[in-house]
Amino acid sequence: MSAAAELRRMIEAARRVAIFTGAGISTESGIPDFRGTNGVWTKMQPILFQDFVASAEARRETWRRRFAGDDTMRAAQPNRGHRAVALLVRQGKTQSVITQNIDGLHQASGVPEAQVIELHGNSTYAHCLDCGTRYEIGALRVAFDREGEVPPCAACGGLVKTATISFGQAMPEEPMRRAQEETLAADLFIVLGSSLVVYPAAGFPEIAKRNGAQLVIVNMQETPLDDIADLVIHEAIGEVMGGAVGVN
Repeated sequence: MSAAAELRRMIEAARRVAIFTGAGISTESGIPDFRGTNGVWTKMQPILFQDFVASAEARRETWRRRFAGDDTMRAAQPNRGHRAVALLVRQGKTQSVITQNIDGLHQASGVPEAQVIELHGNSTYAHCLDCGTRYEIGALRVAFDREGEVPPCAACGGLVKTATISFGQAMPEEPMRRAQEETLAADLFIVLGSSLVVYPAAGFPEIAKRNGAQLVIVNMQETPLDDIADLVIHEAIGEVMGGAVGVN
């Protein structure tokens, strides 16, 4: 039996499927990952949250990097893997998608915003760290190109940052709570494209397994949790998931 066929059998037999996605599902849409062989962090060090808050220079560099990747982000479209996940949501097999990704491609694939649990936030818009006012990336880029920096919040004067969770920044309580609930409700937990090394997010597959769910890991490289998984597939996510749920 092929890997896709085995996964299809497991999905069909499951009552509730939890989907957990990482950078690997979006590399197939042309978005570079962070920890791969040629990942972003092999070329530059991440900027810590406390440095962003404390240093105007760190803020300028953070925004320079974000705008440098803007064309790539805007050109990226949901791929076969995203479409397969969206179909599981439409069918009611999956109630919510838990994701470490910040690219908004699950929403673009048709998964309703309320059913995407973003553990690491979203880079497609920004907000004020103090009052939460939302800002669109395009308008901020115009200001950055003109002034060399992103201006403070017009509403309260606070710092404006992409709506992502940076290194050193507290994990968002509500998404973490929702992800925990979704994990405990599932009898099949499918990991798609996560290296499973970033905690606490990577703890959810372990929680699911301890709670009695079957665990499937689809990732091009080995992960630390391969040994406890019921099915491990080291193949392209789009091909595997597309074949498993019947999406081209």
